[in-house]
Amino acid sequence: MNAVPYADVFTDRFNVNHFTRVFLENIKEEELVWHRDKQDRVVSVVKGEGWKLQMDNKLPEELVKGKTYIIKKMDYHRIIKGQGELILDIEEKQEW
Repeated sequence: MNAVPYADVFTDRFNVNHFTRVFLENIKEEELVWHRDKQDRVVSVVKGEGWKLQMDNKLPEELVKGKTYIIKKMDYHRIIKGQGELILDIEEKQEW
């Protein structure tokens, strides 16, 4: 099993659907692969410079600090490395 290229930090032990994800600056570009998530996600950029989000069949979009991005479940996407570390606030939306 491969290690993930990020660390997740859960600040509320009662809410595992809301967490902070940290990509370190020494991450290798090839570790940031195309993937799909199992739930819809609301992603906010806390810190990061020059990092990009690329959705399937779209051009990469620079991730902007303070901006929120919606990623629908099972939509292919990837992160493209920038400078320094990238910190994201992620909330997964559960189906009812």
